[in-house]
Amino acid sequence: MNMMQPGRTTDTWAASLSEFGRFSEQEPMARHTTLGTGGPARWFFRPAGRSALVRAMQSIPSHIRILPLGRGSNMLIPDSGFDGLVMDLSDLNEMRIDGCQAHAEAGVRMSSIARQCAERGLTGLEFMATVPGDLGGGIAMNAGAFSQQVSDTLQQVELLLRNGDVVEMPASGLQMGYRHTSLPEGSLVLAARFELAPDMPDAIRERMRSMRSRRSSTQPLSQPNCGSVFKNPPGDHAARLIEASGLKGTRIGDAQISERHANFIVNLGGASSADVLALIERARIVVKKKSGILLEPEVRIIAEHPVEESA
Repeated sequence: MNMMQPGRTTDTWAASLSEFGRFSEQEPMARHTTLGTGGPARWFFRPAGRSALVRAMQSIPSHIRILPLGRGSNMLIPDSGFDGLVMDLSDLNEMRIDGCQAHAEAGVRMSSIARQCAERGLTGLEFMATVPGDLGGGIAMNAGAFSQQVSDTLQQVELLLRNGDVVEMPASGLQMGYRHTSLPEGSLVLAARFELAPDMPDAIRERMRSMRSRRSSTQPLSQPNCGSVFKNPPGDHAARLIEASGLKGTRIGDAQISERHANFIVNLGGASSADVLALIERARIVVKKKSGILLEPEVRIIAEHPVEESA
């Protein structure tokens, strides 16, 4: 698919990406984020699998910004768009289980990984049943919930470097912490290996059901959102601090701090990314004034142009 604007010339390297998958220009990113906001990506590419991605990377000039995309569940893209290449990795979706080891590519949904591991009687990734998004993003931010996180069982990752080389790295070399992983600059997660423990499938499924039930009863899952907006500060919860500051239900435009869970911002129908960003800043300012704690965003705030992006 090639959706060029009339009269616009496509760079040779960009046009060649159609050989390796689906390619378009000026792709509206609101279609690709769970929040439903965001302007167009200059280029948008969905490689047709791992080998296609590796070959394509070798043709992309080093100065082109690349933004990896899974399900767009933890990302805020500006209304003006993204002046670079958005790389949709959802077709990297192969998974296999060998004994107590689970191997999965970056585009596999985390909920699917949890389900397949449960069916094979492997415990350690139950929390993934409640996390929207793909494995690549989950590794990049060390996703977690219900006292579990990716780094608990991650053994090794396969990375595609910016120069097109493929390398393997042990999890111990990634300096993984709370919602943070140190990946080589410009690299993409291709796949990962987890070391899990045996357990009864019914017991694992029951824990997953309990986690999903708790999540659905406390979070605004029926409304467009970007997941948890802020990281929990040490010894406290962002949602408690926001609610204690009297911000629950606060609106800017069609963006609202959820009345169900204060660490979620929902799109009431016509929110812009600017609305969401303004609400994030208001929450940070008010919570800092009330409690002395400056909340740190968990959602990844993407810059349109190559400047430093928020963590």
